[in-house]
Amino acid sequence: MLTHNSMMNLLFTITLAIILAGALPKNVMGQGVSVPDLVTPAFFNGIINQAPAGCAGKNFYSRDAFLKALNSYPQFGKLGSADDSKREVAAFFAHTTHETGYFCNKEEQNVPANENYCDTNFPDYPCTPGKRYFGRGPLQLTWNYNYGAAGKSIGFDGLNNPEIVATDPVISFKTALWYWMQNVRPSVTQGFGATIKAINGAVECNGKEPAKVQARIDLYTKYCGQFGVSPGGNLQC
Repeated sequence: MLTHNSMMNLLFTITLAIILAGALPKNVMGQGVSVPDLVTPAFFNGIINQAPAGCAGKNFYSRDAFLKALNSYPQFGKLGSADDSKREVAAFFAHTTHETGYFCNKEEQNVPANENYCDTNFPDYPCTPGKRYFGRGPLQLTWNYNYGAAGKSIGFDGLNNPEIVATDPVISFKTALWYWMQNVRPSVTQGFGATIKAINGAVECNGKEPAKVQARIDLYTKYCGQFGVSPGGNLQC
């Protein structure tokens, strides 16, 4: 049985713990950062305003569409450490900026007429005759198996209507966030170079496309600077 003094000490300890928890920054408590506070209108517009006026993506991509898509992925930007979370957001926008040309392109450019990006080794995601699964959206979603899996997760018919990724801006950003959370996020804390490998390593890494790798790194370090965080190590791939 607790004595009066023991009870008072216990109450004091509990009260102090509650006060300290309330005083701790969210990132210390493992809740990451506020993504909307990082991706301000000035930040987003600073990217898309660099795209030429005639770009198809100019009137398609928007901060509002990104934030609506973000509602479906609340763990994005919540890596536990404020710095790691900022690096994740910086890395995401570095890759989307690079893949779309500052949000200029909704679709992959110069796709050969005979290239449908249909891989028949994935029977769960059979290709629909006449449909093409080339790159679309902020991370240029590609291949039938990605369209099928993304559609199943998000709630659209990716195999029969892949074009929606380039016609619905919220779904478009959702596919980018879906791909990121599925395939890229596990690499974020390993350094930016690991995220390049996760996105396009077979094409760009190990000296294959050094200029493209450097372009991604330059964007990443720029955005880290805007977020007030060091880019960390392992930038190359």
